[in-house]
Amino acid sequence: MPPQGDAVLIAAQSGRALAAAARRAGLRPFVADLFGDADTLALAASHRLVSGRFGAGPGARSLLAALDDLAREAGPVLGVVLGSGFEGAPALMAAIAARHRLLGAAPDCVRRLKDPLHLAGLCARLAIPHPPVSLASVPDPASWLLKRPGGSGGGHIRPAPAGPPPAGAYLQRRVPGRALSLNILADGRDLRVLAATAQWAAPTRARPFRYAGAVDPGDMPAGVHAAAARALAALVAETGLCGLASADLAVDGTGWWLLEVNPRPGATLDVLDRRGAPLLARHIAAASGHLGPDLAPPADAAATQICYADRTLAAVPPLAWPDFVMDRPRAGSRLVAGAPVCTVYAAGRDAAAARRALRSRLAAVGALLPGAFLAADDASPAGMRGAAAC
Repeated sequence: MPPQGDAVLIAAQSGRALAAAARRAGLRPFVADLFGDADTLALAASHRLVSGRFGAGPGARSLLAALDDLAREAGPVLGVVLGSGFEGAPALMAAIAARHRLLGAAPDCVRRLKDPLHLAGLCARLAIPHPPVSLASVPDPASWLLKRPGGSGGGHIRPAPAGPPPAGAYLQRRVPGRALSLNILADGRDLRVLAATAQWAAPTRARPFRYAGAVDPGDMPAGVHAAAARALAALVAETGLCGLASADLAVDGTGWWLLEVNPRPGATLDVLDRRGAPLLARHIAAASGHLGPDLAPPADAAATQICYADRTLAAVPPLAWPDFVMDRPRAGSRLVAGAPVCTVYAAGRDAAAARRALRSRLAAVGALLPGAFLAADDASPAGMRGAAAC
């Protein structure tokens, strides 16, 4: 029998969204992440700042030590929920699973779904439309993108080089279409579709597909929605995927391609967790094989966007952040150019109204740190056309 109680361990590059979801579910979050922003510290029952990147070496050792320390402090815990940062680190996931109960996708499931050749093979066998991938040079590189297996946030995606991809990277053919995601809850055998969301980018010259924000609901054609749900159900049954997850799609009219599968709670958790039951509670139940009933969509729409630093800021001044701002940096912390500053949330009667409210709020937040970051969003969710990754 798993441990009982209301404590849950959380590990992610940024643990704030999962910590907030835990509080909405009536749980006490014990968080290890890379930022330790003001929101996370306020939400967490306890927090450990992790040094380095997740994967191997010092970053992995720092994370394992932080989780062990948090578990001792928390007492009996339900297990550990993993957010972003582990898609390319199944060995680290396995090391965590050897010490703590994983609440979500298993390491082997993540390895299979994030291995580009394995996923392409699965899609071919299951008749799921998926762009061709290559580990070698291609004759028409302008028609391809360079990606890193296990990358998240879109910042790792580049135009393909003229020669072969660098070690540890791969090529994926460009496809037309809007960037949409199908968000699901799975129990390893079946799934419940939560929502379709639309994404857009905050591009820079170096990172043209950098993720900016998302809105729930996204305008996904009914036929695409049904076909993508069937495809994901087949992948769930094939890989044993469980918990909250999402699939990034490129949707072009009635045509579509599955680009990536994100086997974890994703960047849209804030806009999705507005349904009748707290999503982290449903995630934990699904990880134990209890999928539960469908969740009715909310009556309104919601959107979020990340604000990125346009320049380096030596020390963030004390600010009266509006209550619609999340991931607030601590006063005195240093912001490096290109790093995320905060996340802005807005709601409206429909997706268009939520996007309008978001633009207004982004402008208000931009006035708090004039010139420190670009607050304007991409006017069209097609800003991540053919390259969604969150």
